[in-house]
Amino acid sequence: MTAEPTRQESAADVRFPAGSLVLLAGLPGAGKSTLLDRLYRMNGDEREPVPTDGALVIDSRQSRNWWAPYLGPISPRWRTPFVHVTHVWRIARALTRGHGVVAHTRGTWPHILHGFGWLSRRVGAEVHLILLDVDPSTAREGQRIRGRVVTAATFARHVRRWRVLIARARSGPISPAASVTILDRKSADDLDAIRFEERPATEQA
Repeated sequence: MTAEPTRQESAADVRFPAGSLVLLAGLPGAGKSTLLDRLYRMNGDEREPVPTDGALVIDSRQSRNWWAPYLGPISPRWRTPFVHVTHVWRIARALTRGHGVVAHTRGTWPHILHGFGWLSRRVGAEVHLILLDVDPSTAREGQRIRGRVVTAATFARHVRRWRVLIARARSGPISPAASVTILDRKSADDLDAIRFEERPATEQA
């Protein structure tokens, strides 16, 4: 039987079952990669998923860095599909191999969430969402700071979808997520760790 999804507004230390897929979502520029860098001591030049206690940390920058030597002359518009497919494939591969995963995701794309939900059910894992909720002006400034500004039309689409998603999260469950944690910027700054429970001894044997 599937547990009824739960929701919490913030936490200093969030915990999830072993083998879960934890998706960190937010507007472009909201600070998802910055949060992962702080929690897992990454510096942004990684090319592969980063192992940590009980999980793999998968940021889309890792795929972008991996492709950079091969796609350097190609415009960002044409590099993005390569990066996105590689990022999704890495998450799927980690899940099917039984790893817990903490992953940066384009949280405003609902089909991505449902696709990962389908795969997680197939391998007996749970999906959990951490939503980094900042206002669009803050996210836009974050884009400028990192030097990767999306077009106004693209950002407007993200904002529309994000407002729908965050409203759903505040009012009730979001299928197929087993839980949703909503963080504003201060709550994200206060977050100490994302932890995974240890597997029972019978599963480890």
